[in-house]
Amino acid sequence: MTVLYRLDAPVAVFAPHFGAAAGDDPWQRGHVAPGGFAPVITAGREAIAGPRGSRQPRRLIPRRWGVPPPPSAGAAARAVLTVRNPDSPFWIGNLRNSEFRCLVPATSMMEWGRVDPATNKRRQHWLGCTDQPLFALAGVWKDSEVPSFALLTCEANAAWRDLGRDAMPAILPPDPAVWRSWLNADWQQAARLIAPYSSSLLHEIGRTN
Repeated sequence: MTVLYRLDAPVAVFAPHFGAAAGDDPWQRGHVAPGGFAPVITAGREAIAGPRGSRQPRRLIPRRWGVPPPPSAGAAARAVLTVRNPDSPFWIGNLRNSEFRCLVPATSMMEWGRVDPATNKRRQHWLGCTDQPLFALAGVWKDSEVPSFALLTCEANAAWRDLGRDAMPAILPPDPAVWRSWLNADWQQAARLIAPYSSSLLHEIGRTN
């Protein structure tokens, strides 16, 4: 699965793009690695205490990529970066409550390719979306020792399968109505958005050894 992504846009650009106030987030641009902090956009934590249909301003909040694992996983378990089974008891409570879903802004994603038989090494493949240079990944957040988030995954499309993967990040289409659904709709409707993005809308930005 994706182990790096980039957000090469300053907060003054991506916050209004997704309908959120820039706030005090200092993000300028750069890559995000597991355990690193990155901006995510939520529907507003205060909505939990209000009527279900009330509209709250979207909030831009820095959170760490990687949710602490459940106690049953043991002290040595790593932070959980992705959600492969949304029906898991660890995730379903948050996902059913729309306030805990978030948009994760990005401009490109890195995936390791297959092993090159000539070098016995994998290459990093950086992928972007041809139809939206700035896009949103479907995310979910939790609060524990630190404010954190994880990325939703779905079945791999052809491009990810060519890299030897069976899952990929859930990329949301460039439609404000879709972003609104992910942040505000009931889970039955939002779950339909966890779907492979078309390979024809992806392009390789670069690769490194």
